[in-house]
Amino acid sequence: MKVLVVEDNEKNLKLFRNILKANGYEPIEAKNGEEAVKAAKAELPALILMDVQLPVLDGITAMRSIKSDPATKDIPIIALTAYAMQGDKERLLEEGFDNYISKPIDLKEFLRVVKEMSGVK
Repeated sequence: MKVLVVEDNEKNLKLFRNILKANGYEPIEAKNGEEAVKAAKAELPALILMDVQLPVLDGITAMRSIKSDPATKDIPIIALTAYAMQGDKERLLEEGFDNYISKPIDLKEFLRVVKEMSGVK
């Protein structure tokens, strides 16, 4: 199952890639919001993990672009963010993200949310 990981931090990208591969997912990578929009359309992943602070095109703008395209609008998008202040989760969900994971990640919670959002039983 393809999972698009959008992350500009190389260490985080490697961590997410390794976790996903070890759990049977096929990670696809993008390092900015523009690449994310293109990859979402080209690959049609089951799930997108999107950093919020990205170069070229930020995660919120990229998410809106993906959600506005009929071909990709139904792909669940999880916000990955270091923003973990009270109200941030609610704000990002209101923006249109389908779920939220704060960084640094909790491995069990990360896998639980990925499994739940990708429709894996």
